[in-house]
Amino acid sequence: MTTVVVICKETLPGKVKTRLHPPLSLEQAADVAAAAIQDTLDVVRRLPATRRVLLFDGNRTPSGSEDFDVIHQIGGGLDARLGALFDEVDGRTVLVGMDTPQLTVADLAPAFDDPADDVDAWFGPANDGGFWALGLERPTGDLLRGVPMSRDDTGAHQLRRLAEAGLRVRTLPELVDVDTIDDARLAAAAAPHSRFARALARFDADHDHDLAGEPDASRHPTEETLS
Repeated sequence: MTTVVVICKETLPGKVKTRLHPPLSLEQAADVAAAAIQDTLDVVRRLPATRRVLLFDGNRTPSGSEDFDVIHQIGGGLDARLGALFDEVDGRTVLVGMDTPQLTVADLAPAFDDPADDVDAWFGPANDGGFWALGLERPTGDLLRGVPMSRDDTGAHQLRRLAEAGLRVRTLPELVDVDTIDDARLAAAAAPHSRFARALARFDADHDHDLAGEPDASRHPTEETLS
């Protein structure tokens, strides 16, 4: 039995992918985020999981998630929300973010192999120092609570927590985590036929000449991601 969980939130303008603005508008950034979620759900649906779950923050679940069980995120920091998830599920559980729309079935395949005597956890590092996936053979929330999230050393802290618990970790491929427009272009180039790439190409081309310069930090609410 393997459960796969996608964590995401409702794609409301000004609440998701705000660091893509500019050059994208907040509405376009939200549309790009929605495309990334749909691409991720498409991949997850093709995995040999026995249960598919959406760990969701919001009111309207995304298109393409109709056959997923929905667990609503609790309040508190990301570490607390992930801890609550891993306390609620049973058996091997693989958590995936929605910030890697270039994800493929092959990237996650090792976490769905037959049980191995030498693996307790699967860790998918992100290029920004965080992680895009975490799988636990025996899930427990204490392995995540207290880990500082959304930092460039989040992955190192999470790996240290797993090692301190005596877990044997298998590493999955490193992927680009989409935070900035440069990240988005790299992810799109890796999956040029994805919904994400098509949406980005359409919006990015329209606005490539607008709003040049560094984003004003005061206009961009802090976003929490797995990284």
